[in-house]
Amino acid sequence: MRRKWTLILLGSAALLLVPWMVVLALTLPTSTEVRNWSLAWIGLDVLMALGCATTALLGLRSDPRARLTASATAAVAILDAWFDITTAQAGGDFVQALACAVGEAALACACGVVALSKGRVGVR
Repeated sequence: MRRKWTLILLGSAALLLVPWMVVLALTLPTSTEVRNWSLAWIGLDVLMALGCATTALLGLRSDPRARLTASATAAVAILDAWFDITTAQAGGDFVQALACAVGEAALACACGVVALSKGRVGVR
C-alpha cells in the first residue's frame, strides 16, 4: 500500500511540474552572471569520478549496490553533458562541449549496462 501512495505522489509531482516549467520558461532571463561557476562544474566532475570509483569498487566485490551507484553516476553524466552543451558559447566552445558530451554519453551507457544488469554485478 505504501508503494502505491509513493507512486501516486511521484505521478502528482510530475503533473505539478508542468505548470512550473511554463512559469520558468516565461520568467527566467536568457542569461545571467553566477557565482561559484568553477566550483559548480568541478563538483559535477567530482560526483562523476566518485560514482565511477564507487561503482567499480562495489562491482569488483560483486556487491549488488553497484547497480544503484551506476544509476546515479549515469544521471550525473547526462546532467553534466546537458549543462556542457546548453551553456557553451557558439563556435569552438560548443564543439568542445559536444566532444565532452560524447564521452559522458558513453559513460552513461556503460553505467546503464551495470545498472540494468540482472543479479549480482561484478567479476565472476
